[in-house]
Amino acid sequence: MGDVIRLSERREANRRRDARLLRGRSRADFYFDLACPFTYLAAERVDRSFDDVVWRPASTDALCRSSLAGDDVGAASIRRAAEERAAALRLPLVWPERFPAAVPSAMRVASRASEGGRGAAFVLAATRLAFCGGFDLEDPEILAEAAAAAGVVVDDALHAARDLGRDGLIERSGRALLAAGADRLPALRVGRALYWGGERVGEALTAARFARVAGV
Repeated sequence: MGDVIRLSERREANRRRDARLLRGRSRADFYFDLACPFTYLAAERVDRSFDDVVWRPASTDALCRSSLAGDDVGAASIRRAAEERAAALRLPLVWPERFPAAVPSAMRVASRASEGGRGAAFVLAATRLAFCGGFDLEDPEILAEAAAAAGVVVDDALHAARDLGRDGLIERSGRALLAAGADRLPALRVGRALYWGGERVGEALTAARFARVAGV
């Protein structure tokens, strides 16, 4: 009987230890658009800074109720802000020839990669090709290269790229962010708090660290 009691006590101690470890892990939902340079500028930092990240493709058009940059003035403003942010982070930034333009095929592949646990790897590979190399993510060869680099089966990726059924979920994610008060991407949800815009990534990380220390 004593051995049974001690075994039960050890199991309970292990359960409490595991619960503490889980509470101490930092988690986030990262909403992104691969056409957005600020996704590129934030993604690697997010991947490094959180223990668990759910990578959620979201439509900039649905969120902003307009295209990524509806006119030349808007495009110039985005370029200028992104270049300043890249310089502050000491990251390279090369503009794809088609920028600004949506990349729906790549977003569908990102959705497929996220489902298979390869969201981070695909987002990092794709945005590096787009904003470090200036490559067009709508080119099937470039998509295949990003998929291979991320460990996604290339045939699966190219099939997903043509799957229009994925567009609805991506659009709904954008509309949900809009309803929550966000007006741009990327966005991070940490606990119940939502942070949007590349410049607020640091604020989200600070909140996550505080929650981890506090055991929230």
